[in-house]
Amino acid sequence: MKVKSMSLGPLGTNCYIVYREGEALIIDPGGDEQKVIDFLEREKLSPKAILLTHAHFDHIGGVDKLRSFYHIEVYLHEVEKCWLSDPALNGSSLFIGEEITTYNPDKYLIPGKCSISSFNFEIIHTPGHSPGSVSFIFKDDSFVISGDILFNKGIGRTDLPGGNYNQLETNIKEKLYRLPDHFIVYPGHGSETKIMEEKRSNPFITI
Repeated sequence: MKVKSMSLGPLGTNCYIVYREGEALIIDPGGDEQKVIDFLEREKLSPKAILLTHAHFDHIGGVDKLRSFYHIEVYLHEVEKCWLSDPALNGSSLFIGEEITTYNPDKYLIPGKCSISSFNFEIIHTPGHSPGSVSFIFKDDSFVISGDILFNKGIGRTDLPGGNYNQLETNIKEKLYRLPDHFIVYPGHGSETKIMEEKRSNPFITI
């Protein structure tokens, strides 16, 4: 399994392309969709789905163009099903003064084991930054895509609508920090890290 990180959209959100054997998953395309298309075409990859860790504006800007270009489905937690089409809920009207919207998700992310084409992974519900935040665990390849929950020496904001610090702390400690120490964490912003490093030295939540 390979993971390509691309900094996209108005806030430089990390979009991840998880791929192998000619197939790919697109995770959190925050904008600049042509960069995603160029990479997929260059690597001769066929995307099978768009997965969203949550529905804030900086994670969804490229969704509709990629969905229509590749004719693929968009997955999101049901709690945030209305956020894609509502600039007040996804924060775009407040933070950048521009309405970013997409059509509703095609399917919902249900916590537990998930298979899409040849990809097998686990979905865990990790609210705190937003009520529908999820993380994707690729156990066989020892990494987790954490969205805006856990960063390299940081954590996601909890002062936005639907945010809750206690939930965030609990989910980091009881779900993410219980992953093996060697697991790589691919966050929604910033550089990658490892579970062990965050447990030891994250200034916000340590074990």
